[in-house]
Amino acid sequence: MKLDHKKIKTLGALKKAGYQSISIKDELRNNLRERIKEGKDSFFGVWGYEDSVIPELERAILSRHNINLLGLRGQAKTRLARLMVHLLDEYIPVVEGSEINDDPMKPISRYSRQLIEEKGDETPIFWLHRDERFYEKLATPDVTVADLIGDVDPIKAANLKLSYADDRVIHFGMIPRANRCIFVINELPDLQARIQVSLFNILQEGDIQIRGFKLRLPLDIQFVFTANPEDYTNRGSIVTPLKDRIGSQILTHYPKEIATARKITAQEARLDKNQTDTVYVPNLALDLLEQISFEARTSEFVDAKSGVSARTSITAYENLLSTAERRALSQGIDKTSVRLSDFMGVIPAITGKIELVYEGEQEGADTVALMLIDDAIKSLFPNYFPAILKLEQKDSDGPYDDLILWFFDREGIELLDDQTDVEYQEALDSIPPLQELIGKHQPKVSKSDSYFLKEFLLWGLVVNKKLSKHRYTKGYKLKDLYGGFISKL
Repeated sequence: MKLDHKKIKTLGALKKAGYQSISIKDELRNNLRERIKEGKDSFFGVWGYEDSVIPELERAILSRHNINLLGLRGQAKTRLARLMVHLLDEYIPVVEGSEINDDPMKPISRYSRQLIEEKGDETPIFWLHRDERFYEKLATPDVTVADLIGDVDPIKAANLKLSYADDRVIHFGMIPRANRCIFVINELPDLQARIQVSLFNILQEGDIQIRGFKLRLPLDIQFVFTANPEDYTNRGSIVTPLKDRIGSQILTHYPKEIATARKITAQEARLDKNQTDTVYVPNLALDLLEQISFEARTSEFVDAKSGVSARTSITAYENLLSTAERRALSQGIDKTSVRLSDFMGVIPAITGKIELVYEGEQEGADTVALMLIDDAIKSLFPNYFPAILKLEQKDSDGPYDDLILWFFDREGIELLDDQTDVEYQEALDSIPPLQELIGKHQPKVSKSDSYFLKEFLLWGLVVNKKLSKHRYTKGYKLKDLYGGFISKL
């Protein structure tokens, strides 16, 4: 029932309007039912979960369950919890002055009960918007029971001249204050076991215990917990009795296709109009950027239990555009295009997001990041050009023979980081077999994408050990794998 919150200001007016109390879990359930019937998206802006996580989450809401979202970092667990706010009614009535959002029709605090007994239908109410009905707490080892549940307040006892035996001296913690709201505890395993135990009664019996007080407060809260898998760290785990009291545990996951990952990155990257107007990003560059994260998740050098956050691709994309933008600014030009060599600029975004195993630590974070870029190129290469087999027939003609032969008698080419676009294009255009391969295998490629594709083809031959690449301080040089060595004999 939708009521005019601007006109209803007292309990009597609320009764006259026919308001009926409803629990937050039923509120979420009823609004979700309507959205499903109307075919509306309940969790918009979350990609890749349409057939997995979101149906499970909707079933949990329909079942009126408290929920635990279990998954590795960067899997939109907190975002899903925040989006549940949109399933709440726009406004709900609250007894004015209540610390715990008392329902005027079903008050549970002493303050509200006494106020209603004193003023009756003239009891003032205010309307709480759904955006204010979301509480979030990051679980850290220093969180206390007083933070979550509450504690005796000696200052309140002194001011009101009450003894510590009076429940009015209690200062409520975050959970009672989140009555009739969604309450999220992030990284639940990080909460000390004794603190987790304090949640038992709230989840099951609906009462709270503070310093010897046992208050029967039937709090109306939708709990959502988020957690990494228990073997992710040695910091702690969710105690078994608490898990038993959580209705549904839902497993999240990383995007399964590059197209989905690209949607997430495009949506979340923080770019300004100057960057997007200045820098053109070829489609292949966007695919390559996402493929780096896919390679990291299966790399022998990266800790799979830690995961590779979706934020890796997002920050890498921001760095990629900033690398090209910086070059354009230094040259005083208004337009430029991303080059494959610009991917050297995303290395800080990669190294800051991946946890390495022992072997990875031995290699070094920068080296592993370069390996991931090479692996991404190697994985995407067969999608654009003929695959290079590990074992080839002796003396057989290959599609890249003319290109490799072109490098054989030359010193190679240099592609510098600060080259102008004209110099960069002239360097790639100076290789006739390169243009022939592009024309044969990617005849429909646009001119704006063609130079990135040319560079990609050269790097593809490097990672498949057909050419060599040497990195310098200001760029890199591509040359024949053996020609330089043979010429010196």
